[in-house]
Amino acid sequence: MHIHPLITDSATLANLCARMSQADFVCIDTEFMRENTFWPELCLIQIADVNEAAAIDPLAPGLDMSPLLQLMVNNEDVLKVFHAGGQDLEIVYNLTGTTPHPLFDTQVAAMALGQGEQVGYSNLVDAWLGITVDKGARFTDWSRRPLDARQIEYAIGDVTHLAKIFPKMLERLRKTGRGAWLDQEMERLGDPKNYANDPEEAWRRIKVPSRKPDVLGRLKALARWREIEARGKDLPRGRIVKDETIADLAGHAPKRQADLAKVRGLSATWAQNDIGARLMAALEHAEPMSADELPSRDDRKPGMGKDGALVADLLKLLLKIRSKEIDVAARLLARTDDLDALAAGQREGLSILQGWRFEQFGRDALDLVEGRLAFAVVNGKLKMTRTEDIAV
Repeated sequence: MHIHPLITDSATLANLCARMSQADFVCIDTEFMRENTFWPELCLIQIADVNEAAAIDPLAPGLDMSPLLQLMVNNEDVLKVFHAGGQDLEIVYNLTGTTPHPLFDTQVAAMALGQGEQVGYSNLVDAWLGITVDKGARFTDWSRRPLDARQIEYAIGDVTHLAKIFPKMLERLRKTGRGAWLDQEMERLGDPKNYANDPEEAWRRIKVPSRKPDVLGRLKALARWREIEARGKDLPRGRIVKDETIADLAGHAPKRQADLAKVRGLSATWAQNDIGARLMAALEHAEPMSADELPSRDDRKPGMGKDGALVADLLKLLLKIRSKEIDVAARLLARTDDLDALAAGQREGLSILQGWRFEQFGRDALDLVEGRLAFAVVNGKLKMTRTEDIAV
């Protein structure tokens, strides 16, 4: 594989993208910094196909990134391969308003191949290629220039290794017949809605114990205000106000700005400064949350009694047994919320009752809940037994 020098000019990048637009797949990774900003600062992009690889410097003056972005979001003929690509997809979404498509995530694929819930990149490389990844540059400040040769080599390795692993993974998935299992997961991962930052929806990320419309109305107003403040200052949300302080203010709203001096998590200066005034204005304009926007009571969880909780525990035991039997990560088969919902009596809209998940796990889970399946100990081992087979 040919490794290019760091790309810093538009012509070289355009030529690279033109060649890669003819590839079956490209592997992509990014390096970014987000500790001190609201938006992640993109510092380096690595890309590889089976023939060539390069690192691209998005901070290079005058670099036109449009050919690369077009390749990622508008070329449906080239599969985009990531490993644990959620944050990479977020960056692409921030730049383009959409996400790469079609896409493939090797961490998700590893779950289907029995390699654990969230296998890290270095473990993936070791398992598939027998190569130990040098982790020495993991904590690089990627925004600092110039980058040295070791840093660039480390970064490009993330995609050159992936370009060798992906075809092997694809072949294994074909042999096991599990490729189709991943389609739904890849579509979910690539859904642009996952990466949108709508200030009107920011309140959903903050947990409060109350369902009172006035409390939730203040929570929504405060979360929206913080989102706008953080964006305007390009600071992390928690650098403005932490979640727990937002929740406390929503539940116990101060009457006057002077009362902000008594709020844990706020500086006493907020009692007099402009940002404190803007916080109070947000509270003053907050309206009780409307009935149609109120979150539904979490009836999906079996908190309705001890029996529901016990059934959920049995489903989790069944999941553990089945995932081990077919050598697939339990989280890919079923999520806890779906198990809780099934135990609580819900049948509609559950992924475990649809498609391959139903065939591999959901049918037995449903039979267990509805009394057609039971646990039994046979020769000292836990087994699943049809109830009609149990001697009375």
